[in-house]
Amino acid sequence: MSTQRAELSYCERGAGLPVVFLHPTPLDREYWRPVAERLEGVRAIVPDLRGHGASPLGAGLAAGGFSPVPDAPVLTMDVLARDVLALLDALGVRQAVFVGCSIGGYVLLELWRQAPERVRGLAFVCSKPQPDAAGARRAETMAKARAGGRAELFDGMVRTLMGKSAQEKHPERAVALRERMNAVTAEALVAVQAGLATRPDSLPTVGTITAPVFALAGGEDPGVTVEEMRVFTHAPGGCSFHEIRDAGHFAAYEQPELVAALLQPWLAKMAG
Repeated sequence: MSTQRAELSYCERGAGLPVVFLHPTPLDREYWRPVAERLEGVRAIVPDLRGHGASPLGAGLAAGGFSPVPDAPVLTMDVLARDVLALLDALGVRQAVFVGCSIGGYVLLELWRQAPERVRGLAFVCSKPQPDAAGARRAETMAKARAGGRAELFDGMVRTLMGKSAQEKHPERAVALRERMNAVTAEALVAVQAGLATRPDSLPTVGTITAPVFALAGGEDPGVTVEEMRVFTHAPGGCSFHEIRDAGHFAAYEQPELVAALLQPWLAKMAG
C-alpha cells in the first residue's frame, strides 16, 4: 500500500479544544463551515480530504483492490487516515476530537484503529460502521465518471441524498452543495468510489471504542439509516445518539443550526 502523503489544504478557526472536521464526498471543507462557525470554545481544523477541494489526489495510489474495476486506483480509508494524522503532526496537535460525515466517518473508524491515543472523542454524522453493499452501483458510477458524466452524477447525488425537506425549505443550500462538487475530478471520483467499495467492516471496531461517541442520523437519509447508526450506541465509551427526522445525508449542511446546537454541549464535555 502506498505510503505517499498528499499535501492537504485546510483552514482553521477559533481557539480551544482541537476538533477535526472531515467532510463527505464529493464535497470539500466548506461543507462544515456553517456548523464550525456556530461553535464556541473549539479550534476547528477543517481539511480538504485528498482528491477533494484544493487537496490534490497525489500519485502512487495502488490499483487492483476493487475487482470489478481492476485498473482503478483505490483511495483507501487507511490512506485518508494517515493523511489526517500527518496533518495533525505538522500542526503539533497530539490529541483531538474528530467529527466526520459519510466518508469522513469511515475515516474516523480507521483513525481509531490506527491511533486511538490521538482520539479524544468521535462524532459520526450520517455515517455507519457496516461494510459497503453498493459495489455494482459504484462500478457504474466509476464508468460514468470516466465517460465524462460527472455533472449528471452530481445532479443525482444532490437530488437523492439531500433531504427532501431541505430541498423544499432551503433550495439555495442545494445549489451551493452542487457547486462545491465541481472541484472533484473524474480521476479522484473513481479512486474515492473504489475506496468506499473496499472499506473494511467496522462493526467489530465499534465494540472497541472507549472514547466518547456522538452519533447523528438523518431520518430522510437513503444511504445511511437510523437503525444502522444505532449500532454506535453499543460503543463501550458511551454514545450520545440523535436523530433529525427531516434531514438527509448532508444533514450538517442542511440544518447547521440544529447540528451545531446538538454538538456544542457534547464538545463542552470533551473540553472539561
